[in-house]
Amino acid sequence: MSGRGVWLRARARLRRFPALLAGCGEQAAAYGRCVAAAAAGTAELRRDACLEEFRALQDCFARAVGPAAG
Repeated sequence: MSGRGVWLRARARLRRFPALLAGCGEQAAAYGRCVAAAAAGTAELRRDACLEEFRALQDCFARAVGPAAG
């Protein structure tokens, strides 16, 4: 088996990612706003502070990529 074929397939999958994930902009913006607000001023960013927004973004990514990404 040629190693070249593996890299070609991986490169092809990576090229599709921007288009696949473009639909997750709203979730990404919400997560970014949450992180910025949670870390504003003297506040310290805490683990799971934006868990709901992170999970929404993660779900969007999973739906966009689908089971064929592996």
